[in-house]
Amino acid sequence: MVDYDLLIPYGWNTTSYTVPDGAVPGRVIRTDRGECDVATPSGLARAALPRADSGFCTGDWVLLEPATGLLPLAVTALLPRRGAISRSSVSGRSAGQVLAANVDTVLICVPADGDVDLGRIERLLALAWKSGAQPVVVLTKVDAAESVPLDAVRTVAPGAAVLAVSASSGAGLEVLTAVLDGTVVLLGPSGAGKSTLANALLGEEAFATGAVRAVDGKGRHTTVQRELRPLPHGGTLIDTPGLRGIGLFDAADGLEKTFSDVESLAAACRFNDCGHESEPGCAVRAALESGALTERRLASYRKLLRENAYMAARTDKRLAAERERGWRTVSREQRRMYRQRGSGK
Repeated sequence: MVDYDLLIPYGWNTTSYTVPDGAVPGRVIRTDRGECDVATPSGLARAALPRADSGFCTGDWVLLEPATGLLPLAVTALLPRRGAISRSSVSGRSAGQVLAANVDTVLICVPADGDVDLGRIERLLALAWKSGAQPVVVLTKVDAAESVPLDAVRTVAPGAAVLAVSASSGAGLEVLTAVLDGTVVLLGPSGAGKSTLANALLGEEAFATGAVRAVDGKGRHTTVQRELRPLPHGGTLIDTPGLRGIGLFDAADGLEKTFSDVESLAAACRFNDCGHESEPGCAVRAALESGALTERRLASYRKLLRENAYMAARTDKRLAAERERGWRTVSREQRRMYRQRGSGK
């Protein structure tokens, strides 16, 4: 009988999955070129992945079986995900890239000691809400900031907590720790202090950290892989490399929650197909005129809707092309079989 005690710190819940006889569950800690570090009921181990491009990622729950190759274990199946943080592929393809799986809380890390990019925060919020996780916007490095734009950030983050912390001084960490739940992932650009914050939450120097470049104020990529660690007071934490591109992928639900204020205004317009330009009874234009809504916020909303629609159309075309290729393959095989029958072979 499998003893799951060693998996509990990694988030295992015996009611979540049914494990077939002969298989062993595990959680992916880190992936690397067709292999992964995995937490098992017997401790940490190294396991082979089915393929280098198999799509497994940090946070996944998998099934393991003994292997006959160089590694003692092999991943044989992916257990159903409760949700995943996904963005459009950095390669420009229509398929999405999964950044972390089975996440409950997303910490969107924003350095307060520089220019705060509200548009970037909105993009990350859309990814977080789409995954089903609860986002928390964390303004980091507040000890080095002349002023902390809490109010400005709160206006673009309806439904999400916005907290100010300093990992070096400990300011705000107690409040942040209180809102963490389940598996926590840190997202943000390089130089946002994600690894420093992760070390503070873990209570140890688990992840390498580096200083921001003085020339351009940008951070170095000290974290190069997504990695999961148990938190000392329960739950788990995933540190991630800095994100340069944050393309949306199938994020309609996330955009609806990110821009719930704009969506509510649009629902109050006189006409259902209101373009929010010069139509009478437009609640969105009225909010702009009163200052309740900014032009920047509305422009960001429209831009992200267009981007998400474009990616959805590309995905539909890709799937249609794959179906067409499949039918052509079937047709060729059928013609080959008919020719063989006709020739008497």
